[in-house]
Amino acid sequence: MYTQRQVKLVETPSERVGNLLEQLRLPALDFEGLYTGKNKLTPLEILELFLREELGLKTARQNVLRRRRARLPTEKSLEAFDFGFQRSVSKEQMLRLSDMTWIEQAYNVCFLGPPGVGKTHLALTLGTKALDLGYTVAFETLDNLMKLLKTEEISNSSKHRLKYLRKASLTLIDEVGFMPLSPQEANLFFGFISGMAECTSLIITSNKGFDEWAEFLGDATITTAILDRLIHHCEILNMTGNSYRLEHRKSIT
Repeated sequence: MYTQRQVKLVETPSERVGNLLEQLRLPALDFEGLYTGKNKLTPLEILELFLREELGLKTARQNVLRRRRARLPTEKSLEAFDFGFQRSVSKEQMLRLSDMTWIEQAYNVCFLGPPGVGKTHLALTLGTKALDLGYTVAFETLDNLMKLLKTEEISNSSKHRLKYLRKASLTLIDEVGFMPLSPQEANLFFGFISGMAECTSLIITSNKGFDEWAEFLGDATITTAILDRLIHHCEILNMTGNSYRLEHRKSIT
């Protein structure tokens, strides 16, 4: 004779399915309720509901992972940008770029201008929008990119990061031109840009116009080769004006 406790150990089919889903880390659904409720569903409809639930969870997990791997310093939006202060770039231009269709054609975007005019902010708005649309995105400063390239052969972490940069739908390189590059670094930068040409879209921010790039690259031939690949299919936004940070600086009160 079974005791009350023993009877409770017998699982219903719904409970067994629930346990299997938990072990597989799949979404739990009230299958019994869906099948026997007032608006009961057919087995095929239940399967569809389950698959849609799993797809939603998988998409959410992928979104979190893509954002973590992108390594954007912060996510930005056009709504937070002061187009009244920065008039050399229009909101209409940025809205057009924000449709991100140029990524499918491996086009590039370059923001050029002095420090503080909003180059990085606008670059990050495009990076954020690309993430929202499901693209893979990667961000690095040029200084950190050089560290990765110089240690690629001896560091697995550098190798894996560079692999992600090269395979991303959109790669952002910030602060190009702030510091001069050594001959070795200039060659590494050329190799990186050359390998990305017409395969991955690039967003470049630089405090120097293209006519000044030879100064920090230190080699006119390499400069020409880099620019030839970079601006062949490229939207160039030349930004002017005063530094937003200096104009809106706050002092300790």
